[in-house]
Amino acid sequence: MTGHGADDERPERDNLGTLYVVGIGPGLPHAMTQRAKDVVETADCVIASNLYQEFLRRDGTLPSEDAEVETATDGGAGATPDAATEEGTVLERPNGTRQTLVRSSMGRQIELAREAFERVRDGQDVAHVSGGDPNVYGKSDLLYLMAEEEGADDIPIEIVPGVTAALGGAANLGAPLSNDFCTISLSDKWRGWDEIEEKLRAAAISGFVVVLYNCWRDYERAIGVLREERSDDVPVAIFNDAGRGAAGRNLEDETHTITTLGAATEHDEKVGGMGTSILVGTAETHVWENDHGKHLVTPRGGRDVDDF
Repeated sequence: MTGHGADDERPERDNLGTLYVVGIGPGLPHAMTQRAKDVVETADCVIASNLYQEFLRRDGTLPSEDAEVETATDGGAGATPDAATEEGTVLERPNGTRQTLVRSSMGRQIELAREAFERVRDGQDVAHVSGGDPNVYGKSDLLYLMAEEEGADDIPIEIVPGVTAALGGAANLGAPLSNDFCTISLSDKWRGWDEIEEKLRAAAISGFVVVLYNCWRDYERAIGVLREERSDDVPVAIFNDAGRGAAGRNLEDETHTITTLGAATEHDEKVGGMGTSILVGTAETHVWENDHGKHLVTPRGGRDVDDF
């Protein structure tokens, strides 16, 4: 399937739907924005992984599996809200409206983007679900790249932001991001280690609090680079499935561990996969403890109470 060519082959804009790239944060309903919830509830088609489908059913943001009224038989472009696509299912919401649910998976992103474009051209609103925030290692760039590749400049695209792991994890920890910070992905799928190391070193030298994503890839190596530029006693937090509570999948629960940069690699059992992020503080970050536990604080600009 390729993008449309001449303008006269395209429907009028008034007949188009909208492609929403929806960030649902950790995935659980309580951590979604109201805008994200509204879009998912009202979209004609929702594209989401099995895990996010499970989360979105918890409060009826998606209908339960019992609401299935039709199974895919002849999917494809131009399907209407009451016809399912291949590997898709039609669900009936409590108000009687129907919604097509399509399973997303890593290996089908190009195919799913094309299908989303065709559904929008057919007048459907499509919610393409992304965990966390679509702009933080999520799906937004892929859909824009695909729109360019397919000549889909007729497609209205709206990004619906969500809570990313760095923010969710920081909230659990206290106030570790109150000064300048950055996120760095350790995935080398699209870039080499030399580039990742250069960014790690620059961030450490510049005094940023650093939040590492995709820590299943070379996190020990990344910690080693940061130790070359930053003191071993700066606080570090390892957190898993931020915002998911008991629904955490990495280590069977949401967890966070406070340690130091020098001891960070001694906690291999806490680094569980894609849901693990590591926050590396600065010389100003300190552990603050009260009767309820330990917290991390990075004061903005080193200010104290008198500065307020």
